[in-house]
Amino acid sequence: MNLTLNVWRQKGPHDKGGFVKYEMTDINHHMSFLEMMDVLNEQLVKKGEEPVHFDHDCREGICGSCAMHIDGRPHGPMQGTATCQLHMRVFKDGDTITVEPWRAKAFPVIKDLVVDRSAFDRIIQAGGYVSVNTGGVPDANEIPVPKKIADEAFNAATCISCGACVAACKNASAMLFVAAKVSQLALLPQGKVERKNRVEKMVAQMDAEGFGNCTNTQACSVECPKEISQDFIAMMNREYITAKFTSDNV
Repeated sequence: MNLTLNVWRQKGPHDKGGFVKYEMTDINHHMSFLEMMDVLNEQLVKKGEEPVHFDHDCREGICGSCAMHIDGRPHGPMQGTATCQLHMRVFKDGDTITVEPWRAKAFPVIKDLVVDRSAFDRIIQAGGYVSVNTGGVPDANEIPVPKKIADEAFNAATCISCGACVAACKNASAMLFVAAKVSQLALLPQGKVERKNRVEKMVAQMDAEGFGNCTNTQACSVECPKEISQDFIAMMNREYITAKFTSDNV
């Protein structure tokens, strides 16, 4: 498989940056997209050129590190797939593929395809935790949770914090990410203690980081590699309104 790559190269946060064209030959269609990028970097190193910088870790669709905008879509053309699990067989011989970083004010570019997503960490630090007493491990059935609720909480917990929802939104909104983290804990009995303060603090931090408002276009759910439902945004909005009217911070 022969391909043309248009890759965004940017030396640093204050560099203008731009696209650089690379011709790739004899690419195995069984490769993952990141493996193909590894081949590109091996070629660049052999030429004495600087390799393309990009984030990756588990390469199993679990960690959310592989943040790439591929042909105008976060994580590429396959729905419900992270970049590391995207394989070259979805492309055609002779294709031209454009690769760029997440585009969001709250995700400033560090270098090439690497962006600073620490804004997500600060949102979690603001309220994404529960109060627990240390000690022995409790019995699994000590706090009964109905299966329907447990399944819904698990669906929210599948969020891998990759930022595709932000990259897909024309307002660069982080509502789906925050909603998933808020809903996951709000649904479970262990999360009830901080329930009201949690949603207030996390939404406030989201706004402080510079993320935009929800556009209601549902692009976030469509591009989410875990296909997290927009229903969680509605749940978070209900949690937020309830907290504002009943919490001690009123």
